[in-house]
Amino acid sequence: MDWKSRRVEAILEQALVEDKATSDVTTAVTIDPSLRASATIIARQDCVVSGLGCIPRFLEIFAQLDKRSSGRYEVISHPEIFDGVRVTKGHAIAVIRHNARVILACERVILNLMQRMSGISTMTRQYVDAITGTGARVLDTRKTIPGLRILDKYAVRCGGGENHRLDLSDGILIKNNHISLGGGIEKVLQRAHELRKPGQTIDIEVRSFGELEKALDNGAESLLLDNMTPAEIKKAVGIVRDRGLTIPIEASGGIVLENIRKYALAGVDYISVGALTHSAVAVDLSMKITAEIY
Repeated sequence: MDWKSRRVEAILEQALVEDKATSDVTTAVTIDPSLRASATIIARQDCVVSGLGCIPRFLEIFAQLDKRSSGRYEVISHPEIFDGVRVTKGHAIAVIRHNARVILACERVILNLMQRMSGISTMTRQYVDAITGTGARVLDTRKTIPGLRILDKYAVRCGGGENHRLDLSDGILIKNNHISLGGGIEKVLQRAHELRKPGQTIDIEVRSFGELEKALDNGAESLLLDNMTPAEIKKAVGIVRDRGLTIPIEASGGIVLENIRKYALAGVDYISVGALTHSAVAVDLSMKITAEIY
C-alpha cells in the first residue's frame, strides 16, 4: 500500500477535516500545549492487523493542516507486528510518541480506520482458513464503502484474500443486467469479442445450466456461477472440464463461512464474498495515552 499516494492522502485528510481535528476544543481547554505523551494501540480481541501505515500519515497530514509547531513524532512497533499478522487480545500493536494535543486530536480517526481495516482482514482470514487445502481462492467484490475501496481491498489482501476488479474499467464482467439489456448471452458475447481491447478477458455471469452452455458455445473465457448450490457448482464445473476447457471458474452468491468449504470442494478456482467488505465487523482496538515525564 502506498500510504503517500494522492488518493490515499485525500481519504485520510478528509477524515481529519470531517472530525475538525485541528479544532479540538476539549483538548484545547484541558491540555498543556507543550505536554508530550505516549499512546499505545492495544488489540482488545484476537484479530488480523491492517492499516498500520495510516498512523504516521495521519500525524503528517494533521501537521500540514494545523500549521502550528507540535514537535517531532515517533511511531514504534515490534518487528513482528505488521499488516497481515495475527495478534491476540491484549497485544500492543504500536506506540506513538508525540505532542499530547495532536495524539488526542488524531486518536479517533486512527482507531476508526484501523478497526475497520483490521475487521476486514480478520473476516477475510477466517474465510481463507476455511478453504485451506482446496486450491480455491477467496476474492472480494466492489461492495465497498464509497470512497474507501482502495483501503478496503488492501485490507482483504492483508487477510490473505485476493482482489477482484478494483473498478469498472478493470475488466469485462458481463452480468445479468448486461445480458438482459444487451439482447441475450449470444449477442453480448459477440459484441464483447468485437469491441474488447487487447489483453482483456471476457468473464460472464451464468445462473443456470442452459446459460452455462450458451456462454461456452459463444466464447466465454471466464465464468461466474451465481447463486448455485455446491452440487450445481460441481455439475457445472464438470460440464466445463468435459469440454476440455481450463477457463477460470468463480462461485458467488449465498456463500457464507459455514458453507464456503463445500463450494471450494466443488472444484471452482475462485469464490467471491461480498461480506468481506460490506459486512465486516470492526475489531476492538483501544488507545492508552500517558504523559511522558522528563
